[in-house]
Amino acid sequence: MDALGPRIKSLRQAAGLNKAALARQVGVSDVTISYWESGTIKQIGHERLVALSQALNCPLSHLLEGEPNRPSPLYLRSYLPLPWQEAAHKGVDLPLELIPGQRWDGDCHLVTPGPDEQFDFLRTLDLAAIAPTDIFRQPGLYLVAEHDSLGIRRVAQDQNGQLTFQRQGQADVTPYHSGMRLKGKVVGLWRHEAI
Repeated sequence: MDALGPRIKSLRQAAGLNKAALARQVGVSDVTISYWESGTIKQIGHERLVALSQALNCPLSHLLEGEPNRPSPLYLRSYLPLPWQEAAHKGVDLPLELIPGQRWDGDCHLVTPGPDEQFDFLRTLDLAAIAPTDIFRQPGLYLVAEHDSLGIRRVAQDQNGQLTFQRQGQADVTPYHSGMRLKGKVVGLWRHEAI
């Protein structure tokens, strides 16, 4: 709660309120608002916090914790490192309704092709949710490292249980070889449609 004071000030200014106007709505003096914003008074009672959130027209959780974590897509490049490793990016938890037909639990990362990057199954401005994994879970699209290159491939198992890799638009499948590694499962894919 160390950043509560600056957050109150920022939300007050965004709401177009001066200290006196906010103080009237909350039922305190404008000096108290100044003390809260400066951090001189660190303890604010629950009733006052609720009144503050109502006066500032924001959820109480936003007042106490700041902006919710809004995921932004990472650029997927055709070479290592993986985008979430490079950016030390925290994953997101997708609701099951957004990934029908997938048996997946855990974090994933939102990615879009980087500028001038081309991927099978993933066009420019498309958005994909990729869950990091190095094991095959079910047939589908996977992020695959082949030596130092990254690509999206359709991965399945043949009748002998060996993994097979297929590029978009090609009937031929490539059998697994020692230079290939699974890096993530595409658990969601949203196509960009021009308006």
